[in-house]
Amino acid sequence: MINFIWKVADLLRGDFRAHDYGKIILPFTVLRRLDCVLEPTKAAVLAQVAEMEERGRPLVYRDMKLREVAEHGFYNTSELTFERIGRDHSQAKMLLKSYYSAFSGNAQEILDRYNFEQHISDLQDKRLLYQVVSAFAKIDLRLPAGPGDTHGIDNHQMGYIFEELIRKFSEDNPAGEHFTPREVVRLMVNLLLAPDEGALGEGKTRTVLDPACGTGGILSETEDHIKRKAPHTTVGLYGQELNAESHAICQSDLLIKDQEPDNIKYGNSFTQDGHKAQRFDYLVANPPFGVEWKKVKSEVERFARNGDRFHAGLPRISDGSFLFLQHMISKMKPKTPDGKDGFDGGSRIAIVFNGSPLFSGGAGSGESDIRRWILEEEDLLEAIVALPDQLFYNTGISTYFWILSNRKHQSLRNKVILLDARGQWTKMRKSLGDKRKYVSDAQIAAVTDMYMGAVAAAADPEQTLPENVKIFETEKFGYQRITVERPLKLRFEVAEETLSTLRASAAIEKAVDAGAFADALRSLVGERWATKVEAWDAIRQVMVPAGLMMPTGKPFQKALRDVVGVRDPEGEAQYLKKGDPHPEPDPDLRDNENVPLEEDIDAYMKREVLPHLPDAWVDHAKTKIGYEIPFTRYFYEYIRPRTMGEIDSDLISLEQQIQRILAEVTK
Repeated sequence: MINFIWKVADLLRGDFRAHDYGKIILPFTVLRRLDCVLEPTKAAVLAQVAEMEERGRPLVYRDMKLREVAEHGFYNTSELTFERIGRDHSQAKMLLKSYYSAFSGNAQEILDRYNFEQHISDLQDKRLLYQVVSAFAKIDLRLPAGPGDTHGIDNHQMGYIFEELIRKFSEDNPAGEHFTPREVVRLMVNLLLAPDEGALGEGKTRTVLDPACGTGGILSETEDHIKRKAPHTTVGLYGQELNAESHAICQSDLLIKDQEPDNIKYGNSFTQDGHKAQRFDYLVANPPFGVEWKKVKSEVERFARNGDRFHAGLPRISDGSFLFLQHMISKMKPKTPDGKDGFDGGSRIAIVFNGSPLFSGGAGSGESDIRRWILEEEDLLEAIVALPDQLFYNTGISTYFWILSNRKHQSLRNKVILLDARGQWTKMRKSLGDKRKYVSDAQIAAVTDMYMGAVAAAADPEQTLPENVKIFETEKFGYQRITVERPLKLRFEVAEETLSTLRASAAIEKAVDAGAFADALRSLVGERWATKVEAWDAIRQVMVPAGLMMPTGKPFQKALRDVVGVRDPEGEAQYLKKGDPHPEPDPDLRDNENVPLEEDIDAYMKREVLPHLPDAWVDHAKTKIGYEIPFTRYFYEYIRPRTMGEIDSDLISLEQQIQRILAEVTK
């Protein structure tokens, strides 16, 4: 079906630029889908229209009644169909506009986002409209008539078609701007909802938000999962999308499913909060990876200053991943006032990230402060799940699920699950872009079982965890970034280069005639002194005959020391002033160490540093608290290098194979 629709683009070659194909093909695909969906009830709708016109029913009544008769949240009152329009070569433009204008207002609004009427005129001007309409009239996009109907296209399959078409029209998208494969969505939704399956609430309403919803695939899967577990639960879907085509497709998908398309807002989630006063039960997203937020920097910073959504910290300008997460956290429902576990309070979040949010940014950076806020201050992070690489269409990078909740089970309070699912994949028979692997249904079930097993194990310390699952206290991810100082040690000497440097020194010239001073020191060329006192005494003695006095100002004293002093491990330690507890630190020897948060800094120094550098000390004023999640380090497995004997054996074997091949060739 995708290839069949894609071939329609061949009609546009030469008359339209390649990057404009999608602007025409996508709205026609949406229109044809709406046409096919309405076909089973079209006769009944037309009969109802005739009856209401005869009785003069008011417009409000007509709209409600026609939606009811159409069995969808939209309708079309025209007698025309794609097939009829496609049979009339001479009036295709007029008929198509008439058909388009007969849709209910909510459907027209969606199509208007594609500038549909302009595309009709452009196609007509190039004498292509009739051919395009005729081609789409042959495409069957109707819904399945029932469970056994294998010819119809359900909403999930239609989602695949839309996403693949957009991918084909956007092959030059950067790595982060991709669509989420359905099996990845199913796994994410499984992990999001699995702990709640016993409390989804028959007959209640559950709300779901995706602030980067694309064509709505994640929202659809979340709704389907909840409906499978609790068929009588009402699921309200909400979203926001920046790409106009994806936004319109998502709205049309909700329209067909009798959801409210106006719940899908258009715009940038960072600056245009489309659901400002709302809170949601579940929040899901696969935001673009590594997308910079430079264009909205001033507005985001203003929100942060005002204590709004981004108050925990601002990430680096080149990656807005943590802005999406903070936005989602701001949409969580408050947990129950009594603090008990229970569904009616709080929310759960599942979001797809690349590896950067795990560790980017050192102590004191925006990313580190955000991790600290999530992990320690709010205790929101429930789990991180590592996925196989090469799962996505436009990027092969490694990805991770972050699962968050403000109503974590009691056994998981101040704890985080790390689940390594990188080995849970199956090779695809044929690659789709960069996607060479997929997660099978059996593997989805296995990862879900491992996740729920980890949740259960958190309550039972005696339970043995599998090798690919670990549970840590949140404090484990914190560290103290300490500054280790070592003394500045100098010997003192005068060389020819010393004199040249003195003459060029502005600080020296400001306090004394630099040229005369350098000339006075010429007699000391080649001299060395172990201490500053000895050097200064010698310098004073040669200054007096030259009629010079040693300036006592700090700028001069420092400038002179920097010129005459030479770093020497065996030299004299320098002090800024008498009585200081430590010598002056040497910037060139300064180092930093990350000390686990739960460990005493002095004990760490005594064990790790002082045995090797006994004169080192910590400048506690520079200590910063940081947080990172070094996922791969926790699951690292040492692989012993092959021995020389094994390598020699392989080389001998290869040589023998080469000799056999050569012998066969030369027979």
